[in-house]
Amino acid sequence: MTTRLTARGWATAVCAVLCWVLGVWAAYPAIVGLALALTATLLVAVLTVAAPTPVQVSRTVHPARVARYDECHATIRVENTARRWRVSISGTDRVAGAPIVFDFPPLAAGEHAATDVRIPTDHRGLIEFGPLTLDRRSFGDLIRVRRVHGDTASVLVEPRVLDVIGVPPGMRRGHAGADERIAHGGTDLVGLREYVPGDDLRRLHWATSARRGQLMVREDADPSQPFLTVLLDDRADSYRDGGLDEAVDLAASLLDAAAGRRSAARLVTVSGTVDLDLPVEPGRVEDARIAPHALAALAMLAPHGSSAPLRMQVSSPDVVAVVSGSDAAAAELVLTAAAAPVGVVAVVDPSPDRLVSASGGVLVLHGPRAEELAHGWRTAVAAGAAR
Repeated sequence: MTTRLTARGWATAVCAVLCWVLGVWAAYPAIVGLALALTATLLVAVLTVAAPTPVQVSRTVHPARVARYDECHATIRVENTARRWRVSISGTDRVAGAPIVFDFPPLAAGEHAATDVRIPTDHRGLIEFGPLTLDRRSFGDLIRVRRVHGDTASVLVEPRVLDVIGVPPGMRRGHAGADERIAHGGTDLVGLREYVPGDDLRRLHWATSARRGQLMVREDADPSQPFLTVLLDDRADSYRDGGLDEAVDLAASLLDAAAGRRSAARLVTVSGTVDLDLPVEPGRVEDARIAPHALAALAMLAPHGSSAPLRMQVSSPDVVAVVSGSDAAAAELVLTAAAAPVGVVAVVDPSPDRLVSASGGVLVLHGPRAEELAHGWRTAVAAGAAR
């Protein structure tokens, strides 16, 4: 708790002192009376703020996890719990280190007021806000008392997940080094699980069901489903202003597209700070989305100061998407993607010459934002899959 005199309070105190000195020195009763009145006013102001602030403060955040650019607010509710007197309160909340000042009207006993504080979601990461400090004004606004209420809270701003439809079909390297497309409809048994109402009865595994006395459903692997590897360049010197956020949005969108197709995926950064395997979860999953822990890892990804070269082991069958910025070496990006049967390079470029091109058998996408890169992926990659 901190207590301070306002400008009005300092003026009253200085006038009271001067009146006391002048009135006593000049033996002038009127000036002494004025000094007594000013002193009494200061004492009344002290008494009105001496007791603990009779307020109850609560804060709610909605939602606690939000995609970049989505709306997010914190609602601050203040209630006067005093039985008789009114309370005037102003406050300050800190959002991402910036002070947000608000002012409540005088609240009668039992009254409450609420205000909304907008949480900025322009950038990924953990946005902390609080603690909330309330200023209580005394009688005549001569003294203000500041008290801290509540703890800090946070909102996780996650990358956007854009509509990226399609992942190239599975490919594998032949023994002679040639690429061959893998046929759909594989029947490799990878596991068994209990039957859930709505499952296709044709997938029942009767032998195991008879042995266990309950219906069991087979989990088959479809070799046409590709293994998508997203190599995200997190080097700070690869991007211009805001470029990494756009690259992360695209990476999250590609991983979400793979999850929607029930395809395994891997997320790896150039610095090596993030390396996540995202296998296909067993069971019947409708509207599968990117794993929450992958979104959280991308949300907290910070630019890395290292200028390490791109190095990654590419497995087969594999689809590799290299996501980087316009300041990275183009030849290095293409060479890394070319090591896979299907390679795509997506470059966040503020001023691209062309949006779609090809180099060394690798599809190269350019765009100033993740939306343009996602559109290039949908049109070029999906069209190539159809062929």
